[in-house]
Amino acid sequence: MFSIPFSARTGSNALPRVVGLLALTTGLLGLLPSCSKDEDSAPAASPAKITVPQRALSPEGIQYDETNKRFLVSSRTQGRIGTVRDDSTYTQLADDARLVSTIGLNLDVPRQRLLAAVSDIGVNTTRTSAATLRKLAALAIFNPSSGALLSYVDLGALRPTLPHFANDIAVDAQGNAYITDSLSPIIYKVDAQGVATVFLENAQLSGGSGFGLNGIVFHPNGYLLVAKTNDGTLFKVPVANPTGFTTVTSTQSLVGADGMLLLDNTTLLVVAGSQNTVFRMTSSDAWATTRPTGSFATGAVSATTITRRNSTEAFVLYPYTATSPRFAITKAVF
Repeated sequence: MFSIPFSARTGSNALPRVVGLLALTTGLLGLLPSCSKDEDSAPAASPAKITVPQRALSPEGIQYDETNKRFLVSSRTQGRIGTVRDDSTYTQLADDARLVSTIGLNLDVPRQRLLAAVSDIGVNTTRTSAATLRKLAALAIFNPSSGALLSYVDLGALRPTLPHFANDIAVDAQGNAYITDSLSPIIYKVDAQGVATVFLENAQLSGGSGFGLNGIVFHPNGYLLVAKTNDGTLFKVPVANPTGFTTVTSTQSLVGADGMLLLDNTTLLVVAGSQNTVFRMTSSDAWATTRPTGSFATGAVSATTITRRNSTEAFVLYPYTATSPRFAITKAVF
């Protein structure tokens, strides 16, 4: 606060001095930074948990659509793709008769595509059939704004005599999609033109009589990180040389590994559903080895997967609990 000196308030030259001081004060105040109402207002905080009153949907995959401020979720029991707002509102986005069960999702923002893994393990009683039960593996590609089905790629036809369950999806910088098969030791590749091939097939990827390959992410340094559910093995698969894949040595059991999120180049979040935990894993040697640096307990729920929101937050999908047919989306805090 500015005050007028005593000498300026006395004598014959008091008024000019006062005027000069007032002018100086006005000028100095004009140099101070101004604050607008918009600058003072902080962005709305994201909710800690969203409980969705949509019964028996059993979503398996989730992505956050930053542009439209909504979550995208799949459905094992109904096949359709839906959206969830922060106020718990669920809205159907896409559906098709071929969508028996939709599992993993990948929102490919640069190419404006929503990719969904399609399978059938018999939980959608209205769409399952002898022709698709444990035989279906497909990739459905949608317009994420309109929900229009752009493409449907049959993956199981590449190995027609094997059982199939297309599970999770990763997309590289060129738009190639990589899809895990949990019932056969296979990673499929679908290029940007929709051509499907077997990217990697190896007995080491088998889950035996249980679920094998599950979560998959693309690392910007040119390789995939892939988790196996039955024993928690984490693989590093070079995109340019898939047969040269290696096992990532870990000090943490990742048995039950499901969905994953590459938070940054050295940090991977792994949802271990059967352990009721999301593990934060870190590597300092380009994923030759990894160690845990934090964990988030999900409670008595088999969480399936995880997605990024607002670049720094991660939200976990709780498809159901033992006492509720509804599902929830919860912020993971480590």
